[in-house]
Amino acid sequence: MENLNKLNLDDYKPLRDVVFENLREAIVEGKVKPGQRLMEVQLAEQLGVSRTPVREAIRKLELEGLVIMLPRKGAYVASMSLKDIIDVLEIRASVEGLAASLASERISPEDIKKLEAILKDFEQSAAGSDVETLLKKDVEFHECIFKATKNKKLHQLINSLWEQVYRFRVTYISDYDSTVDIARDHKLILDAIKKGDNEMAKKHATEHIEKIEHFMIERTMNNKDL
Repeated sequence: MENLNKLNLDDYKPLRDVVFENLREAIVEGKVKPGQRLMEVQLAEQLGVSRTPVREAIRKLELEGLVIMLPRKGAYVASMSLKDIIDVLEIRASVEGLAASLASERISPEDIKKLEAILKDFEQSAAGSDVETLLKKDVEFHECIFKATKNKKLHQLINSLWEQVYRFRVTYISDYDSTVDIARDHKLILDAIKKGDNEMAKKHATEHIEKIEHFMIERTMNNKDL
């Protein structure tokens, strides 16, 4: 658990919420790995807090499905099977297609410029194999589209789906061919949105997620880690 740092407690939020959000982020971003045990004493020491907010945070993480409690063994970061990941991606393909379609009808000129800038940054990062920035720019690109839908419920739904598979995305985005495909797909989605072509925007966004699903299936069949 060496990836965790002491918390900044200069916050108006309750301590239990600060601990929960930090642990949740560490799990989602893969800093704490699937199958890793969460030990209250060790976590409290590393975060610079007492065991009580850590215990409360772990209970909330269990409710979200990010942590599992094993009798007489304790708390562990939940793993996801390939079937779990595919189930999430199937839903994502549908709702992200809808999001791109709505965005093509509702997006502002400012958001189009923002998407163009993000795409340019992504392409530059791909050339330098900067995985951390690639992950960040990929999230920013999709997040901009989600916000452009002006549909908060849809935005919340997609974000919850993203978080479930975020920790596995580093494998996909670290692959050179995948990175090239992502940049190409983003350009196709953006071009369709700029034209206001909701059908093509939906098509390209759906196919983009389907490629990720196929990649993960192929990796597993080849006995490679996700």
